[in-house]
Amino acid sequence: TAREFLGKFDAKRRGRSIVNNIRNQLEEAGLRTEPDFQFAYIDSKISVVSVSEFSGDPKEQPDPTHRIGSLEAAHKELVTVKPNDLLACAITKMQLRDFSRLPVIDGTKPNVNNLKGIISWRSIGLRLAFGCECQEVRHCMEPAQKIHEDTSLFEAISIVTKYGYVLVEDRNRTICGIVTASDLSNQFEKIAGPFLLVGEIEGHLRNLIHGEFTIAEMKGDQQITNDQEITGTADLTFGHYQRLLTNPEYWKRLALSALDRKEFGDCLESARAIRNDIMHFDPDGITLEEITTLRNLAGLLENLARTGVITGVQKK
Repeated sequence: TAREFLGKFDAKRRGRSIVNNIRNQLEEAGLRTEPDFQFAYIDSKISVVSVSEFSGDPKEQPDPTHRIGSLEAAHKELVTVKPNDLLACAITKMQLRDFSRLPVIDGTKPNVNNLKGIISWRSIGLRLAFGCECQEVRHCMEPAQKIHEDTSLFEAISIVTKYGYVLVEDRNRTICGIVTASDLSNQFEKIAGPFLLVGEIEGHLRNLIHGEFTIAEMKGDQQITNDQEITGTADLTFGHYQRLLTNPEYWKRLALSALDRKEFGDCLESARAIRNDIMHFDPDGITLEEITTLRNLAGLLENLARTGVITGVQKK
């Protein structure tokens, strides 16, 4: 699987630096993965093949499109009901699992040909409200929304937004999962949470150094700044903050004597590396250890702000 493949490189997720390192090693060895290890669902099977055995164009680059099949929910075992099951059976299954809907499958395998529809609290409620017969599942089911696992994630989002869910079909025409609005919300929190933490950290760091350094000091080594135009703290990057705050002379200007400069600098370096990874969408998210690093640094900076060490006000 893609997960096991990452393990061969002592990696657990597909951050930018990890992906680049693996790609470089594969290229050097004349190898590729099929499908591409970066964009395949992490627990799906992939093959490592020589470039000469690759089924596509050897010069073809991996498709960077993010697809619905990359989400975990698109590969979870389905809980289903049959058309002739009593309605009580569907209600009990949904209640016990806190589900809002179930696929209706007529057969033993959840393939496309056996998919008959979907039953939900909404479909049940509508028919009861209008006095329709509701003895069996078939009386309360409605047409199911289905897309292929290769469908663009953004295209899938619009369908989930409209219907509240979408069933996912794999290459074998099997219904391999169901993605709901709740799943998308959880995925958004998983991916966007670190973005928000990084933004909070950068805001505190900007306030910490505001008014403490001249433009020349903020510019520093032009090789580091890549000749970027810097007119104030708003123009600085995370790398600039790190360079300023790990300089022993500059550190003395700040009211941070209660902190150890090296420990603080090491944490900034870890946060910088995590930041660089999450700037590129990664459906695997970041590890618990990485999210803890960001939360701890954000918490420290927030405490400095609460005690007045970080004011965000230009000092005279």
